[in-house]
Amino acid sequence: MSVPPGGLAALTGIAGSGRTALLLTLGGRMRPSGGEAVVGGHELPREMRAVQRIAGLGVVAGVTDLEPALTVREHVSEALDLREGLFGRWRHRARRVQEALDRVGLDVPPRTRADDLAPDEACLLGAALALVGEPRLLLLDDVDEGLPHDRQRALWERLAALAGDVTVLATCHDPAPAEGLARIVALPDPHAVEAVR
Repeated sequence: MSVPPGGLAALTGIAGSGRTALLLTLGGRMRPSGGEAVVGGHELPREMRAVQRIAGLGVVAGVTDLEPALTVREHVSEALDLREGLFGRWRHRARRVQEALDRVGLDVPPRTRADDLAPDEACLLGAALALVGEPRLLLLDDVDEGLPHDRQRALWERLAALAGDVTVLATCHDPAPAEGLARIVALPDPHAVEAVR
């Protein structure tokens, strides 16, 4: 697979096909068991640290979960604190939180708790948090999870609008809502591969 800088790709496959593992590997968060990959000019697994510096990871279940009791504002403020340090707190924080939300098109009140967000809103909050670090690669997992078809398409349109400034790789179950917006990369069915062996 090859995704150009500023492109949008949908990685699709059935459960167990390795969508999330591939996403984490391409972000330098998981060591591959084999194969070759180059991300932003850096070879994996040899240059995992360099890849980690250019990749931002959205919400991945069990890895980068949102804290249910925290508000949207608190999540973004924490991400800004980690990026800017203590002194960043005093520089127009409310405006910078709103800019982070506007960048991804998340239109919810900043006082909304994470556990009150719809799945697409949680995905966009994860994207906003990852983009605080100004990565060149944004990685999002299971973007269509729990969404009706029309909201899936709206989310893919939002991700297409983000692409250009950043390369976006997102995993999904059903690639149909992404057609015409993203490069579709279908992962092989692991059961079919085993049957061939």
